[in-house]
Amino acid sequence: MANGIYKITEDFEKALADYTGAPYVVTVDNQSNALFLALMYEGVKDMEITIPARTYPSVPCEIIHAGAKVNFKPVKGKTLKGAYPLEPTNVWDSALSFTADMYIPGTHMCVSFTGPYKHFKLSKGGAILTDNEEAYFWFKRARYSGRRECSYHDDNLDMLGWNFYMMPELAARGLLLMNQFYTSKGQPKHNEDLELPYPDLSKFEVYTKANR
Repeated sequence: MANGIYKITEDFEKALADYTGAPYVVTVDNQSNALFLALMYEGVKDMEITIPARTYPSVPCEIIHAGAKVNFKPVKGKTLKGAYPLEPTNVWDSALSFTADMYIPGTHMCVSFTGPYKHFKLSKGGAILTDNEEAYFWFKRARYSGRRECSYHDDNLDMLGWNFYMMPELAARGLLLMNQFYTSKGQPKHNEDLELPYPDLSKFEVYTKANR
C-alpha cells in the first residue's frame, strides 16, 4: 500500500479503475507518455505499427521513439472518432474515449485528461488501463525513473525508467472531479465518443523519413 503523496495517486487510480472497469490503472503525466510506455512494454522495436492517418501528431512520434515504424491507414473524412488499436499490438489510443465500463480485456488502453475537448478536463495527465498484473507493476516503476514508491535512499535501484509520473496535486484534483461521472444516485454515467478533426499525417515527411 502506498503512503504519503503516493496514497492520493493510488486512490485516484482506484477510482478510475472502478469507473472504467479496468482491473489496474496507472496514471502518468500525459497520454503520449502512456502510449510510449505501453509500446515499450510490448517490445515493438523494428515492428510496423498501423494507425489512422488522421490522428493526434504525438501518436506516430511515440511509435517512432519506441523504435517501431509507422504505417498510416487512410480514413474517410477529416475526423477521428473514439478509440482505436495500434495494430498489431494490444495498445489502444483512447484519447477520444472516456466512459463507464469502457475497458476492453487484454489491452493497454491509454486515456487522456489533457486539453479543453476531453470529457475529463484535468488540464494535463493520462492513464494506462490494463488487466495484466505484470504490466501494471512494470508501468508503475517505469513512470517513476525505475524506482519503487519509496525513498531512493532505501530503494534497490535496478531498472532504467522515465520521469512520467503524475503530480500528486493533479491526482488529488482528479479524485475530486470523479463525481461528475456519476449520477446523484451514484450510478456511473456513459459519455459519447468524441470526434475531432486532424490533419493527414501521412503527408508529412518527418514521419515517413523515420521509416527508412
